[in-house]
Amino acid sequence: MRKSSISLFSHLTRLRLKSSAPPLLSRKYISDHPSSFPSPPPVSPVSPVSPARFRPCAINHESVSQNSLFQANPSRNMNTLSAKTTEEMLAAFKAMESAFEERELGMAALKVGLKLDQEGEDPEKALSFATRALKALDRDDSGKPSLVVGMALQLMGSVNSGLKKEEGFDVRDLRPVLHAVQLELANVKTAMGRREEALGNLMKCLEIKELMLEKDSTELGKGHRDLAEAYVALLNFKDALGFCMKALEIHKEKLGQNSVEVAHDRRLLAVIYTGLEEHEKALEQNALSQRVLKNWGLSSDLLHAEIDAANMQIALGNCDEAIQTLKHVVQQADKESETRALVFISMGKALCNQERTADAKRCLELACGILDKRETFSPVDVSEAYSEIAMQYETMNEFETAISLLKRTLALLERLSQEQHSEGSVSARIGWLLLLTGKVSQAVPYLESAAERLKESFGPKHFGVGYIYNNLGAAYLELERPQSAAQMFAVAKDIMDVSLGPHHANSIESCQNLSKAYAAMGSFVLAIQFQQQVVDAWESHGPSAEDELKEAHRVLEQLKFKARNTFASNEFTTKALPIPQTQTHASDRSSQGRFPVH
Repeated sequence: MRKSSISLFSHLTRLRLKSSAPPLLSRKYISDHPSSFPSPPPVSPVSPVSPARFRPCAINHESVSQNSLFQANPSRNMNTLSAKTTEEMLAAFKAMESAFEERELGMAALKVGLKLDQEGEDPEKALSFATRALKALDRDDSGKPSLVVGMALQLMGSVNSGLKKEEGFDVRDLRPVLHAVQLELANVKTAMGRREEALGNLMKCLEIKELMLEKDSTELGKGHRDLAEAYVALLNFKDALGFCMKALEIHKEKLGQNSVEVAHDRRLLAVIYTGLEEHEKALEQNALSQRVLKNWGLSSDLLHAEIDAANMQIALGNCDEAIQTLKHVVQQADKESETRALVFISMGKALCNQERTADAKRCLELACGILDKRETFSPVDVSEAYSEIAMQYETMNEFETAISLLKRTLALLERLSQEQHSEGSVSARIGWLLLLTGKVSQAVPYLESAAERLKESFGPKHFGVGYIYNNLGAAYLELERPQSAAQMFAVAKDIMDVSLGPHHANSIESCQNLSKAYAAMGSFVLAIQFQQQVVDAWESHGPSAEDELKEAHRVLEQLKFKARNTFASNEFTTKALPIPQTQTHASDRSSQGRFPVH
């Protein structure tokens, strides 16, 4: 919880740039959140556990033999790879037993077990191989999730499913195995950066727990909190709120108001309220959490909760109060600790808000001095801190310093397999800053990398991915590649329409940019068509968007004038790209799912 909270506050309470960016550029990236956040499709009611329902990916012996992990030592696995029939595989495995240690037989046992399960004739033998594979493969002391362990667990679930037909089998015996399978798959997908998919596995974990446990079980409360944290990591605060409130309700009822579990629930709830920009509610939950943490003597958690509170005060504009809180915390933090660095970062933010730039920079320099010595020991926390410091330099228009810090952050994250989502977000920010400083050609590879990584982590229709495509379009337009720009803007518009709705300000911006790209190609018919959509969208906002509507009408009339006076308009129109599909069917939406980070 500590890491999640610190990371979110470093993104959610950041300041806006004072200088105005060019109209085509968007500073939005994954760490931002829209004011109107969409909800994912409703979760269907919990139904009786069906073994088939908990097999999200079909894994068979062919997929294992082709897996790069399996082929890490080809000479040792040659016999099982070449064997085709069950008999040949069993004979090969028996021969290997005399030559290799148990730990080295894990992959071979998994392949044999998968083959036996596929044939379905001897489920008990398949289970014995699955169990043997799991014991051998789950000996990694690194603590990192393993895909092959997840495959072994899934095999055990599949075999147990087959054994349910045996006399005396109780379906309840299968649930712990299914839960272990889903949890391991969630861990593996998170490690691979596929957080959107991992969320589905965590949802199934909770469904299984609801069938196994009493309604007031503390473990069930933790399950709801785990799911809330997963939604927070995807920046889906609306859905996170419901699960966190349920966790709090269960823990209060079972453990009482002053339990540590309740304190952790409230701290997460404060993060969620901050994400929803309900800062007063966030402060209230933070104060309640602090009271419990203090009673239990959890000094480290308490210090971090106080830093959280200071950041909330900064978000509310109460910088003097925040500074007083931080002065109290810094006296208790160890001299060379990351906690002390976080205090200096928040202090810098407060001073920056008060336009005390020199003092703010001094605080950030002190923070960097501490963090520089902690890179090896805590690379994730240090990278998050560097990222926050870079944001503050952005606020002070110190763009070169910000870019330098972000590149340093990226170098740390590239060594961490589980931080693909953070790596993508940082790449997006570097790309945006390079665009802003006129280094367009340098920006493109960073933005392209960010788009690919974040599509995998947050899903292809996440609003943050849309912002990146919008910036890519701006870069291509600046490089005089209007067709490529139009393609990027079309993708951005499609994402924004799905994730935010076609009348959201950022969706309208994407449509406006698409019109500009077609105008740059001389395709005025299409440019006018999209500009008319911009006008219609702003009209739906009523009096609050009067200035935007006026400007949209001005651009529309300008395009019509150019169209009338351009003899080659029709020729260019026939060469233009096809009109992008900007409406997504309901079936597509449900299959894409929603939500990001961090």
